[in-house]
Amino acid sequence: MNGRQRIEARAGYLLLIPSFIGVGVFLLLPVVIVVVLSLTRYNLISPPEWFGLQNYAYILGWDRFRNSLLVTAAFTAITIPVSIAIGLLLAVAINRRLPGTSWLRVLYVLPWVCAPLALGVVWRWILDPTNGALNALLGRRIEWLADVDLALPAVAFVQIWSTVGYISLFFLAGLQQIPVSVYEAAELDGAGAARTLWSITLPLLRPTMFFVTVTSIISSFQVFDSIYAMTGGGPRFSTDVIASRIYDEAFVALRLGRAAAMAVVLFVVLVAITLVQQRYFRRRITYDMS
Repeated sequence: MNGRQRIEARAGYLLLIPSFIGVGVFLLLPVVIVVVLSLTRYNLISPPEWFGLQNYAYILGWDRFRNSLLVTAAFTAITIPVSIAIGLLLAVAINRRLPGTSWLRVLYVLPWVCAPLALGVVWRWILDPTNGALNALLGRRIEWLADVDLALPAVAFVQIWSTVGYISLFFLAGLQQIPVSVYEAAELDGAGAARTLWSITLPLLRPTMFFVTVTSIISSFQVFDSIYAMTGGGPRFSTDVIASRIYDEAFVALRLGRAAAMAVVLFVVLVAITLVQQRYFRRRITYDMS
């Protein structure tokens, strides 16, 4: 490396310093603080006391925490496949550039850019058993958010409704990167719409599918605002997702050490899920579409 190259490399590292500081202060440092806090007993009033791994031992044997994990897993199992399927179908429809698709794109993206807490309040009014718009439309009283069997599907529907636009935009971007010549060749070979979707579109969308699946699962495990606004935990904790459980432990019960331990467990679970998805998609992704 000559003198000019060393000067350019030094200048490049200097330009990266603000980004390194941002990552360290706003990403790495909070993770370290949460891990340290998870090993203490702290209530925001008294000084923290060293507690070791007792917080982890407690939450791993606590029925309420295990219930939150199961509820979150069920919520994710409902929302992710449906959101991805609808988002893909919307993207395919919009990619055909039919009349009015530009306005449709704006309409279904609007819920995603709105505040989740505000959406939760609006949907709580819509699903209200007495004065709700949905029950008025159906002409019967249904306890959408108070019934143990209906509460979780109801909040899952709201999550799907609010995120499907976000997902479809990424699929649309992926579809627009697929060469038209690939579809023309398939048409010449006599492939129908279903065959083209299954054998050409989906394989070439695997990089986008990987990104959408990973980010959607992470988002679903962290969902809080809309569910808290709609149910606050739901009947018999049927919508008590793990983010709500962490919030209650930290800011209602003032057991920050226990809440931090839950956050660390959630982090480990998300990392494990992401690694599994990466391993699954690694040999199935096609990047070269030339």
